[in-house]
Amino acid sequence: MGYFYIAGTILFTVYGQLIIKWTMDRQGELPDGLFDKFMFLFQLVWNPWILSGFIAAFLAALSWMAAMTKFDISYAYPFMSLSFVLVFILSVLLFGEPVSTQKMIGFAFVVIGILIMR
Repeated sequence: MGYFYIAGTILFTVYGQLIIKWTMDRQGELPDGLFDKFMFLFQLVWNPWILSGFIAAFLAALSWMAAMTKFDISYAYPFMSLSFVLVFILSVLLFGEPVSTQKMIGFAFVVIGILIMR
């Protein structure tokens, strides 16, 4: 059950990051003025997609709390790196973000690190 909690943490985290990015891409640039920035972001808080990202973050926190009852943090935390891997892959597939040699090397190091820590 502990691995289920870790997987939930990762999946909720990845969903939240991707849905917020997707929504922000649809909203456009942040305005210049300080008050305009505040109003822009405040209005977005009530966007259903943004709210779902916040709820996902909350569920990720609950899943992490549950995982901490099953594992030492030194064992469980390296699995959180999988969120970087998934966000990288999905950002390329969903948003067409560029892949560079530097990013691929970093990606490989993260994966190797996960395998070593496991």
